[in-house]
Amino acid sequence: MSGSRILLAAGGTGGHMFPAEALAGELLKRGYAVDLVTDRRGQAFGDRLGQVGVHRVHAAGVIGRSFGKKLAALALLALGTLQARLLVGRLRPRVVIGFGGYASVPAMLAASQAGCATLLHEQNAVLGRANKLLAPRSRAIATSFPETGSVRETDRAKLVHTGNPVRPAVIGVANQPYPSLGQGVRLLVTGGSQGARIFADVVPAAIASLPKDMRQRLFVSQQCRPEDLDRVARTYDEAEVKADLAAFFSDLPRRLGGAHLAICRAGASTVAELTVAGVPAILVPLASADDHQTENARFVERAGGGWVVEQKDFSAPTLARRLFGLVRDTAALESAAAAARAVGIPDAATRLADLVQRLGTAA
Repeated sequence: MSGSRILLAAGGTGGHMFPAEALAGELLKRGYAVDLVTDRRGQAFGDRLGQVGVHRVHAAGVIGRSFGKKLAALALLALGTLQARLLVGRLRPRVVIGFGGYASVPAMLAASQAGCATLLHEQNAVLGRANKLLAPRSRAIATSFPETGSVRETDRAKLVHTGNPVRPAVIGVANQPYPSLGQGVRLLVTGGSQGARIFADVVPAAIASLPKDMRQRLFVSQQCRPEDLDRVARTYDEAEVKADLAAFFSDLPRRLGGAHLAICRAGASTVAELTVAGVPAILVPLASADDHQTENARFVERAGGGWVVEQKDFSAPTLARRLFGLVRDTAALESAAAAARAVGIPDAATRLADLVQRLGTAA
């Protein structure tokens, strides 16, 4: 099957694109030709994908819109499906893999109609809306978690647990030992693009309320929205806490490899990278309609690799109590790091590529 063409379909957010990018790299190493179909946002990843051909189709979400906007979204999906049919007819892919997001729907529908072997990859612990729609038409569903919710009983036989592929830079730190705590505790705080402000509001205030000797043992790396950088910096300066702040860390995998504890959301890529790197975390899920981040976070907590704090309970006093206990009892951090690493799957891209190969051979 080497030399065959594989088509990836993904929405334009990092949560969908990072695993698609990791799989593309693995497939290219095996000698396959790889193309990606996405929406306008996903085109920004084109330069990162090197030898991968990037194609854009129209797509839009339908849930939660007014009647008029739903009609417009359906019209865009219909146009996107026509574009995808032409693309599939021209490329003739052996296997088409959907990574979720509404931008994946037109390509997956077109591939199914053309008789291509189709595979879904679900990054979260709950099947997303697009993948739930596409599941009956797909031959297999690769999952990131051992258990995945919102799967129809008729589709459960299609589930294959592969894990969620992570960026190569994260795999590079997977075999590093947990950092020594002798020189203090390095704290990594990331909030993502949605709801990041709460971390700027809560984390500095919580750390500032800790005893001085404990504050002096902390070094904080924190991503903040640009408009929050100055006030967060002032809080840390006044508390005499060493901190490195930025709106974006280009070396986030390196910082992840050196962190003793993370405070972050519970998106699928975040959870996958934390567990592969063996970093324990205080997880604050971003609430959503399907609440997939809560399920992602609960998996880590049940494994012993972190602690879940619901957003409604995430306050400076609550976080300060948690940090006080962890900084004082570093054995708990070391134990949680080992537990997180135990459930990480650093070879998820390899496992997913193996599944693609099996489907293509059987097609």
